[in-house]
Amino acid sequence: MKHLVVLTGAGVSAESGIRTFRDSNGLWEDHRVEDVASPEGFARNPALVLEFYNQRRAQARTVQPNAGHLALAGFEEETGWRVSIITQNVDDLHERAGSSNVLHLHGMLNQMRSVADDTTAYDCPGDIKPGDLAPDGHQLRPHIVWFGEMVPAIEEAAETVSTADALLIVGTSLQVYPAAGLLHYAPATCPVFVIDPQQPEAGRRGVRYIAEPASTGVPKILSELAGSPLT
Repeated sequence: MKHLVVLTGAGVSAESGIRTFRDSNGLWEDHRVEDVASPEGFARNPALVLEFYNQRRAQARTVQPNAGHLALAGFEEETGWRVSIITQNVDDLHERAGSSNVLHLHGMLNQMRSVADDTTAYDCPGDIKPGDLAPDGHQLRPHIVWFGEMVPAIEEAAETVSTADALLIVGTSLQVYPAAGLLHYAPATCPVFVIDPQQPEAGRRGVRYIAEPASTGVPKILSELAGSPLT
């Protein structure tokens, strides 16, 4: 069974209406990223950070998967390829589109965890407020990997990329590490496709760039792969 690995970033979700802080002069929904996406910001003003993510969580429920998400789920179902999606996004749009194997590098909006335990996550159906406690008695926080925190899933992601027969990189600036380094784990013979209007530099030979948004670029490349000798 051939293995397609897909690394997705904020550009995929942006087409569904989820904003990215990198599109607004470093501001994320009018907040400094340091204030709402770092351990230091949470320590300074936990109420602000909790409410920020409560709003992001509520907004994410109002959007729908776009053609890029749906094409990836359809490819998995229709071709018999094994498809592994590694995403930097914290929404669940890949899952809602129907993809069955999604690894979230930076956590998920619809999960929460104790401030004292980063290994156990709980479903988060609504808001988190100051004073809401996990079963261990500590304050709950979003299950999000903030700037300055370790990315626990990065080793699993690297192992997944190392087994790819084809690698798609979609809607990411390739500037946020360690995620940006994942493409270098792909086998030397693995074709790599970068789908993004900005054509971010991948730093690898033989990369094919598709200067289109995910909604059009992903279906185009998947159609080619479905009819290629790889299948």
